[in-house]
Amino acid sequence: MYTNKDIARIGGEKEKEEWGRSPFRRDYGRLLHSPSFRRLQGKTQLLPGSESDFFRNRLTHSLEVAQIAKGIAQMLNAKDSVLGTGEDRVRIDEDLVEFAGLAHDLGHPPFGHNGERALDACMKKYGGFEGNAQTLRILTKVERKVYAGHLDPSFIHGIDAEGHDARLGLNLTYRSLAAILKYNKRIPLKRGPKADVVKGYYASEADIVRHIKSHVAPGHTGEFKTLECRIMDIADDIAYSTYDLEDAMKAGFTSPLDLISRADHAPFLEQLRKKITPVIPDVTDAEILAALASTVGYKLPEEGKKFDSGIVDFKISRLAAENSHLRTKLSSSLVHEFMMGISIRPTDNLAMASLNIKRDILLKIEALKHFTYLSLIMSPRLKVVEHRGGEIVTRLFETLSTTHSLLPQDVRIVVDLLHDENEKMRVICDFVAGMTDRYAVDLYNRLFGNAASLFVPL
Repeated sequence: MYTNKDIARIGGEKEKEEWGRSPFRRDYGRLLHSPSFRRLQGKTQLLPGSESDFFRNRLTHSLEVAQIAKGIAQMLNAKDSVLGTGEDRVRIDEDLVEFAGLAHDLGHPPFGHNGERALDACMKKYGGFEGNAQTLRILTKVERKVYAGHLDPSFIHGIDAEGHDARLGLNLTYRSLAAILKYNKRIPLKRGPKADVVKGYYASEADIVRHIKSHVAPGHTGEFKTLECRIMDIADDIAYSTYDLEDAMKAGFTSPLDLISRADHAPFLEQLRKKITPVIPDVTDAEILAALASTVGYKLPEEGKKFDSGIVDFKISRLAAENSHLRTKLSSSLVHEFMMGISIRPTDNLAMASLNIKRDILLKIEALKHFTYLSLIMSPRLKVVEHRGGEIVTRLFETLSTTHSLLPQDVRIVVDLLHDENEKMRVICDFVAGMTDRYAVDLYNRLFGNAASLFVPL
């Protein structure tokens, strides 16, 4: 299932003879020890971490996605017949799947999706910005482990005197990089001011993507998305649909009863259906309501027996929203149910295999995921945070891109060495995108507000 081309590294590197550590496990280690991964702890997942230490951040979310993804791989390895039988049976590499789960959100900027939209607006003339594209760029360029001319004294920070960028990031295997390549589309170098965020990869990484494809699936003409990437993707959706819902309940944004009462509101239901139809085109309103109702209706049956029928829904709803034991029970039972609804679609090319997800399971995942998202974005409490976050990101980018002397020295050196304006702006974008929420706020206050200190190093 895995070839020598899969474990080749983008910059070439002789694999060390190590006890029990595969190339994919080495990739996992390189990611785990990287600054970009550590900074995820300071980036908002759903709700600002400053509000409560209970809420998940991008780091804890990534750990949960990695665990779910590995659990799915273990389950498929144990029972899925598509992987073969007897001596011919192959296994999905669990280290590789776990790596993909840990890495999948690496490129998210400060302040979540509003930060992403703000950076994309700033970069529309220079190739745009998108979280998944940034993840690939971090792993293959931004992280400072390897560059092609590292023994050549003419290279400074991976850039030679002619402005050639020879950085290789963490110098990962091609199959690991393929596992985080969710969207096989090159983002246009220039777009109109009103264009939405485009999911894909940057023009600056087009050659790397071409090499990934030629190593992992030579001759493949269909959609490029590896089995490991698909497992990571559904694990991400499962985490969104369960753990983010748990956070929303804890914060008081929603409750199990809202799954029915709010979704039954026509405008809300219409928005929910629009979010789900790209995945399940023939879904009906009745199916969506039934999926949400069944999520609550049979997950907490024993609690329902305690109350009179006239008040059962309200009390169960309050219990699940306010009682940590019931919230955890709801989340864990849903995660298990969703994982058990996944299998591999038969194919001659396992590297590019798709997943079969039972329709009722897929509908619940999509309905819960988008219900939580819509419930939160409609909240005035979060709209204020999102608006402010986007404003901070925009102003920081505009200031740093016109006043290079404000950049940290190592970033400024790279910007000065590069000749192409698009590449210069991309490096400045890398710096802003890598900021944690708190760092972005602190820097903003130092530049434009009343910061406690002006002398903290960048």
